[in-house]
Amino acid sequence: MTKPDLNFPSSLLSALREARHVVALTGAGISAESGVPTFRDAQTGLWANFKPEDLATPEAFRRNPRLVWEWYEWRRQLVGGVQPNPGHLALAEIERRVPDFLLITQNVDGLHQRAGSRRVIELHGNLTRTKCFEENVALENFSATKDVPPRCPRCGGHARPDVVWFGESLPPGAFEAALAASLACELFFSIGTSSVVYPAADLPCAALRNRAMLVEINPAPTPLTPDATHIFQQAAGIVLPALVQAAWPR
Repeated sequence: MTKPDLNFPSSLLSALREARHVVALTGAGISAESGVPTFRDAQTGLWANFKPEDLATPEAFRRNPRLVWEWYEWRRQLVGGVQPNPGHLALAEIERRVPDFLLITQNVDGLHQRAGSRRVIELHGNLTRTKCFEENVALENFSATKDVPPRCPRCGGHARPDVVWFGESLPPGAFEAALAASLACELFFSIGTSSVVYPAADLPCAALRNRAMLVEINPAPTPLTPDATHIFQQAAGIVLPALVQAAWPR
């Protein structure tokens, strides 16, 4: 396999090597490179007749909890069958080399953690976790039952995926911590995100207000592209490993 022909500006390589505070924001694009369908990709099989927006709401769960639970079970199986890609692994490597690195993700698949990332803020929750619909409390190691969805062992309410649905707030403190890091960083990466989903789309703007170097890695232009310091319109799995190699040659 030939190496990608990428010419990284010396200013970027120096900034990455010398930075003490680096933030990376990732969206669906980096997971798509591992084979995870983006949220609004066409459904298949049984789910072809449903729109994701019609299933990912508290109202949909109240109407038909079994249907919503089974859709998320299908998505869990999809995610369980894929592996972190070189982009995920490169971000974990950057974390090991930068004194203060924070990864903020809009993805719910847990692939960053599986790749070795440790400091991760999940703005939209995690597909592999479960919580009580009634109490909004995480359920750890609860016993499986014949009920679909399972029942909360404390209150008997339905269990639900620990993800953020339309109309719900982000996890307490998640955005505040992400914003504080974005305002303090010297280098900000926007990776595989459309830059149109708020409030996450505010984070690179916050970094720019602090005069951070902004690097966008996305195959297609986004609303953020005109403001980026460096733009790489290729897949994260190509750009990030090459960037790590260029910054820290072995």
